[in-house]
Amino acid sequence: MSEHLTETEIIEKLEAGLQRMPTLRREIFLAIRLDDLSYVEIAKRTGLSVKQVEWHFAETLFTLHQALEWRLPVPWWKRIIRRIAEKLRR
Repeated sequence: MSEHLTETEIIEKLEAGLQRMPTLRREIFLAIRLDDLSYVEIAKRTGLSVKQVEWHFAETLFTLHQALEWRLPVPWWKRIIRRIAEKLRR
């Protein structure tokens, strides 16, 4: 599990994830995280809507999350369904 990765391994995986994504998405991510630009500023610079900038940023976060191979938490409704199914099997 990636919880035991070293800092160097984490950085390498994040860099690889950034390199694999489309240029525009990577530039939006870096503008938000490194240049501290707002969604509105990025939208003006790129000609995208603010919603599109938000979407690209969210997709970047998801891609980087996957690059680190961290599992997303199981939604509450799936946990409930599993518990009910387990009880029904007994």
